[in-house]
Amino acid sequence: MVNSHSALGAYDRRMRARLGAPKAMTATAHKLARLVYSLLRYGTAYVEAGQQAYEQQYRDRVFTNLQRKARGFGYQLVQVEDPGSAQAAATL
Repeated sequence: MVNSHSALGAYDRRMRARLGAPKAMTATAHKLARLVYSLLRYGTAYVEAGQQAYEQQYRDRVFTNLQRKARGFGYQLVQVEDPGSAQAAATL
């Protein structure tokens, strides 16, 4: 799973960085088991979203949680341009 370019591979890598290899393997196996159970139990079709879709979902989730925390402290998040862009490099 570690070298896989799928959503499960991205999940495994994220868990590996956060929890370590043994726990990440268990977490990924649990996620895969829930996926297979859903396929067998409810007959839902499996649609591979891909690594980019998973990472975008993760970024959106992190951003939403960060906005919620900032609001709790009385701040408002403002999106700025990517610091790696050409315009930002020209202003440095």
